[in-house]
Amino acid sequence: MSSSETTAAPIEWATTIMFGVTTLVTITVVPVYAWFNDFSATAWVSAFLLWVYCGIAIGSGYHRLWSHRTYEAHWLLKLFYAIGGAFALQHSILQWSARHRVHHRHVDEEEKDPHSIKRGFWYAHMGWMIRDYEPARIGFDKVPDLKRDPIVMWQHRNYWLLTWTANLGVPALIGWISGDLWGCLLLAGFARLVLNHQVTFMINSLAHMWGKQPYTEENTARDNWLIALVTCGEGYHNFHHMFEGDYRNGVRWWQIDLNKWFINVCSWFGLARNFRRTPKIQILRAKVKLQFERAQARLSRIEAGQTTFRDTLDAEYEQFLETVKAWQELQVQRVQKKRADLQERWNRTAISTRMRELEYSLKMQRKRLSHMVAAIPVA
Repeated sequence: MSSSETTAAPIEWATTIMFGVTTLVTITVVPVYAWFNDFSATAWVSAFLLWVYCGIAIGSGYHRLWSHRTYEAHWLLKLFYAIGGAFALQHSILQWSARHRVHHRHVDEEEKDPHSIKRGFWYAHMGWMIRDYEPARIGFDKVPDLKRDPIVMWQHRNYWLLTWTANLGVPALIGWISGDLWGCLLLAGFARLVLNHQVTFMINSLAHMWGKQPYTEENTARDNWLIALVTCGEGYHNFHHMFEGDYRNGVRWWQIDLNKWFINVCSWFGLARNFRRTPKIQILRAKVKLQFERAQARLSRIEAGQTTFRDTLDAEYEQFLETVKAWQELQVQRVQKKRADLQERWNRTAISTRMRELEYSLKMQRKRLSHMVAAIPVA
């Protein structure tokens, strides 16, 4: 999109004024109030809890439940998410999910991705919301499944009533009860909302610029533990764009993913079920495949004659293809046995054992490739 087309896009005044007022109050009134008054413990605690609530509602609800359908939830949990989404003030579930699905389908395409990082940090972070750009105009034809969800449609119809009640009414009520009306309004209302907005917007901007790409380089998404920390786990963005159907973003046990942990806890009480998980071998396959691509790229930049490296890489790649083929054959066997209802204990054990062997083979190959790439001379 040309600069003239970008400039010509009309301003979204309601959004611009909302961002302007909340940000102005947060950077001026909040510190001035703090200078002359002490915020109560209630104001701090309520601001923190509402901040986490918004992060979970957007990450676990808007994103993983409704946008990607990675698990199923009880109506009580859906209601919890729907109200939290109103606190977050990021449009209704219907609008948010429709736009997010388009983002995944057309990631990095300047003419179709609603917030493509290819158009710069500012555009991806906030710019796409304050002007009426064509890529951000999303129809509800992308979410026919959500239009059949009664809680989604209830929230969509009553969104602005819920938003005003949540962002002004609830902090004011907490402040009135605790005796710190203005402190709660400023800290749990304005400052918390601005913080929620800014950390969420980092996923569209910084998480497409800053971090590692262990699974794919076919798009700009990155894994970043720091962004994951402030967004309840949404910062493992490279994994997410590669395996968007997985209910986890931080797939390793040590990766910070509050949304994954929250969903798991909900399952203990029957509120979440039928999780979609990417098989471990499929994740390893993506990592090893990317290692091959990087090794080939590095070899192509150095002088000819590196036959030892090339021969080793070719041999490793042949083994990789054989492992992948064996895994695919096992998948076919598993499906066939399910259809024929012939899953005897021995057959299930044999397939599981073979699958673990293939996973181990890919892990060892990944280590060998890491050492080999490190040994290739830099151009």
